[in-house]
Order: sequence, then structure tokens, then C-alpha cells
Amino acid sequence: MPRYAPALLFAAAMTLAGCASTRADRAGDGAAQPQLVLVTTADWNATQGRLQRYLFEGGQWLAVGEPVAVSIGRNGAAWGRGLRAAPDDGGPLKREGDGRAPAGMFAVGTAFGYAETAQTALAYAPMSASHYCIDVPASPLYDRIVDARRVGDEAVKGSTEPMRRDLHADGDPRYRLGFVIAHNPAHVPGAGSCIFAHLQRAPGEPTAGCTAMSDAAMDELLAWLRPQARPLFVLLPQAQYRAVWKPWGLPQPVAD
Repeated sequence: MPRYAPALLFAAAMTLAGCASTRADRAGDGAAQPQLVLVTTADWNATQGRLQRYLFEGGQWLAVGEPVAVSIGRNGAAWGRGLRAAPDDGGPLKREGDGRAPAGMFAVGTAFGYAETAQTALAYAPMSASHYCIDVPASPLYDRIVDARRVGDEAVKGSTEPMRRDLHADGDPRYRLGFVIAHNPAHVPGAGSCIFAHLQRAPGEPTAGCTAMSDAAMDELLAWLRPQARPLFVLLPQAQYRAVWKPWGLPQPVAD
């Protein structure tokens, strides 16, 4: 199973006022209104979650489309390094190789995939057999996606994260399409690297720290995201979400 973490270019965050959420079946063009991708899980150790898209319009968060099932880290989630400081609540902290997805608020970064182009307005980077995300904490390139043709084979030595998993890992399709979740934007060694949203190999299969979804869900999400909207990605267990939704300016929690 691959190990995951954040890298690549990422969008700046926008501070948003918190309001009650109202369901909206129309997505709109999302060209200017802030966008939010929200993943909630049952608790810190849950490996499955629920993803809901939101658009901030008319002074409130509007839910877009239906929620979709996603898988996260094989050991659940842990507080990551993002756009909001992690509360001092005793929750676990994200570390390299811990098998947990980073919890918190993060910018949505560059999309990537195996094909030369993708149906998305996000910046898109086609991956080749020489692209790696560096998950070696001692490397000066830690938590960055690099091309061995440019940085040299020695620079990617020891990395377990080839970006063309179809070529390096027996046809693995998971990185055929995805995008960077900008956890650990300062690339702090050992704090977790190469965190992505990507395709699932099988329904319900957990990851090593990323968020995985079906092909259809990824296609719809990438087609909807707009860089002008400075989209945010938030992942939180339900109890932590209820504690921070108002100060973080997020949609009001849905009743259990």
C-alpha cells in the first residue's frame, strides 16, 4: 500500500464568515464564490468518511450535490498542519508513516494524473514515470513532487511514492487522477508528506493518509472546482467538527 502526504503548488486560503448551511441542488459556475470540500468521519480512528461540497453564496454555505463515500487513512485521522492551528484537545498529531489522514483546513492544490490533460479548471500536472513525491524526511525535497530527469536519480532514491503507480506498482490506478491537499505547506520534516485526494482501488479500501473516492466522484469534483474560488479542503471527525465549525467559519453541523 502506498504512503501518502502533500506537495506541489497550492491556492491561498480565504477567511469566510460562518453561516447556517442550506442544500442547493444547483452548483452554479463557482467562478467567484468560495468553495469548500468537507470530509467528516465518525471519530479519530474511523477509516471511512462522507464528502460534501459547499458553495458560499448569498451569505451562507449551500450544499452542492449529494454526499459521497470516501476512504481515509488506514489508522484514521490526526491533526495536520494547515490553514488553522490545531486545537490543543489531546487529539493525535500527524506524523510521517503513521497511516493517518491529516485533519484540519487546507488549501486545494494542483491536480495531477496519468493523462496529458484533465477535465478541470485547476492547474493540472501530467505525471510521467520519472515523477516522485519525496517522502524521505531527511531529503531537502521532502514533501515535494519532483521529476528525476531534472533533480537526478540520487535525489529520488529511497522515495516510496512514484506518481505513476500504474508503471511502478503493477498497474495501480489510484493516481490516475487526483489533486494535492496542501497539508504541511512549510514541508516540516517528519510532519507528513504527499497528501492527496485520489481514486480508490476498491470501495472502502483505506489509504496510508490520503482521501480516496470513486472515479465518478473525482470526475465531478474536479469539474466543479475553480481556482478563482480559492477552494478549501476540510477533514474532521464529527466531535472536532462540532467544536470548531463556528470559529472556523464552516457550515453548521448536520444533526446526527
